Amino acid sequence: MTTEQWQASRNNLKDAKRWVIKIGSALLTNDGKGLNREGMQSWVDQIAGLLHAGHEVVLVSSGSVAEGMTRLGWKARPDEVHKLQAAAAVGQMGLVQAYETSFSKHGRHTAQVLLTHDDLSDRKRYLNARTTLRTLLDMGVVPIINENDTVVTDEICFGDNDTLGALAANLVEADLLVILTDQDGLYTADPRSNPDATLIFEGMASDPQYAAMAGGGGALGRGGMVTKVRAATLAARSGADTLIVGGRIDNVISRLHQGELVGTLLKAGQAPVAARKQWIAGHLKTHGILTLDDGAVKALRTGGRSLLPIGVSKATGRFERGEVVECRDERGQLVAKGLVNYSISEAQKILKTPTSGLEEALGTVTEPEMIHRDNLVIL
Repeated sequence: MTTEQWQASRNNLKDAKRWVIKIGSALLTNDGKGLNREGMQSWVDQIAGLLHAGHEVVLVSSGSVAEGMTRLGWKARPDEVHKLQAAAAVGQMGLVQAYETSFSKHGRHTAQVLLTHDDLSDRKRYLNARTTLRTLLDMGVVPIINENDTVVTDEICFGDNDTLGALAANLVEADLLVILTDQDGLYTADPRSNPDATLIFEGMASDPQYAAMAGGGGALGRGGMVTKVRAATLAARSGADTLIVGGRIDNVISRLHQGELVGTLLKAGQAPVAARKQWIAGHLKTHGILTLDDGAVKALRTGGRSLLPIGVSKATGRFERGEVVECRDERGQLVAKGLVNYSISEAQKILKTPTSGLEEALGTVTEPEMIHRDNLVIL
């Protein structure tokens, strides 16, 4: 692509109505030296500028565990879950106080929103969270989202706030996800070890080469560039572009808004998915697997069809009607996710069964489809 084409893409960011901005732990805590209050005030000042220009902003903030570690005098991140929870509880106090103080200088209210994966994997709680966030935005309040590390366990952990940022973008149907990190953007190789690495200005979020280019995380964060690339892919499912950019660049948010060529823009390249399908696609925690024959895979991918029991050769896991399951081909490749119409025990009774045989197999027919196409997301 040419510089003119890159510039045209950046100029379009001015039209992005709703921004989700994620700030990482290394930036917020000066690489573990306590809260970076000067940096926080600068980012808040720039976000206030976006709000004044008529944009809406959701802020996804890391830093509670890292700030808690600093307050408690810990030099290394502990492995024990209960210690991480304690550090998060201590650190969240300082984090929220700092944001509230910074935004109040601009006459803006903030709202603390702590989420776990269960909040987004349950349809009712997902809708409640979305309604609350959209109400806050309508009121001009800045929601500040963090993972609820004080109650999180391995089973419900997002794993990193890059993913949480992408899920938040899905949740509020954002136009743009901005990930502020300690690197200037995505490079062709790790610039810390390869002097020949060059910055990638623009690409498609779906391009698989970018995951191979991404490096690992630091001592404080759980992310790294790999999770940022994955977050861009997830955000793209709801039509949101993603900008990965250095948070230490002077006035970085304002410069993005002005269309400057800083950071890496990973474009969604697709129209937003219906809200129901966003929720399904965003699931990290599924309850089972349906194995499909080749005919069913082709029907889903090329025909836009519902998944019928006759195309399902195997059902595993523990799921009830209405829960999210994965659909995989016979080689184990992920094909789709969807809300299943039958429990695991019922699904196993109707494997490879034509529609006409469902009543005989079950005694009654709830739905003719295993998963209706409206509740199915092809991946």
